Amino acid sequence: MRATAVRRTALAASAAALALLATACGGTSDADKKDDKDAAGGGSSAPKTPAKTLTAAELEKATLAQGDVKGRKVTKAGPADEVPADGVTVDKEACLPVAHAMYGVAQKGSVATTKRKVIDEPKAGNKKSLEDLADGEAEDAFKDAFDLTSTFVALNSYEGTAGPDTFAALKKAAADCAGGFTATVAGTPTKVASIAEEKVTGGDEAAAWTVTSEDDGDKAPFKLVALRKEGAVATFFSFNLAAAGGDVTFEVPAEVVAAQDEKLA
Repeated sequence: MRATAVRRTALAASAAALALLATACGGTSDADKKDDKDAAGGGSSAPKTPAKTLTAAELEKATLAQGDVKGRKVTKAGPADEVPADGVTVDKEACLPVAHAMYGVAQKGSVATTKRKVIDEPKAGNKKSLEDLADGEAEDAFKDAFDLTSTFVALNSYEGTAGPDTFAALKKAAADCAGGFTATVAGTPTKVASIAEEKVTGGDEAAAWTVTSEDDGDKAPFKLVALRKEGAVATFFSFNLAAAGGDVTFEVPAEVVAAQDEKLA
C-alpha cells in the first residue's frame, strides 16, 4: 500500500476511532433499561452464587497502574472521557451489552468502577528526516508511526451474581449481534459491521472479539475483551490505526489482559 493510501485509510479509521475509543467511557450509574438476568444463559460457566465483591478501595488497588504493563503507558481516564449511560443507544436492543462494553458502561449491580487508558509507547524512530527517506522507507516510517495500540480498560466490581450475569449477557449479545448493529453515542452514529469471536484466557472466565466498524466503506478493526474474576468484570476496548491500513496484524491486547488478570488474582 502506498503512503498516500495508508494515510487516507488511517484518517478514515481515525474518525471511527474517535467515536469508538478516544471518548470511549461510561459512567458508573446503572445503565441497563432491562434485567440482564434474562440473558444470563449466554454461555457463562459461573455458578449462580454470590461472588466476592471488591470494595472501591480494593478495586482501585487491583486496577492497572503505570509500570504494570511493559512498554505501555497507563493513565487514568478523565472527565472528558465520560459518556452518560443514557447517551448510548443502539438500533437493536439485543446489542446494548456490546455497546456498553465498548464504552465501559457499568451494568446493573455495579458498586465501584475504575477506568484506565493503556497506550503503546512509541517505537524508536528513524533518525532521518522525511525528505531524506526513500519512498519505501517513508511508507514504512509512516506506518510505524501509526502502529500503536490504545486500550480503554473499565473495571467494575459487582455485588451478588451481577458480575457473572453481566459477563454472560455480553457473551450472548456478541453472538446474537455477529451480523452487526449501529450504536449512537452523544448523537453520533457508528456502524458495527461485524463481531467475530477471538481467543483469550484469564480469570474465572474470559472472552474476546474483533469488532469491525464501517464508515463510508472504510472498515476498521477493534478488539473487545471481557475478563471476569469473582464479582469483578474488566472490559478492554482496543484500536490500532496502522491495522486500519491493512498492513499490520492487530492482535488482542494479551499482555494488557494478563496484567489485569494478575492484579485481580
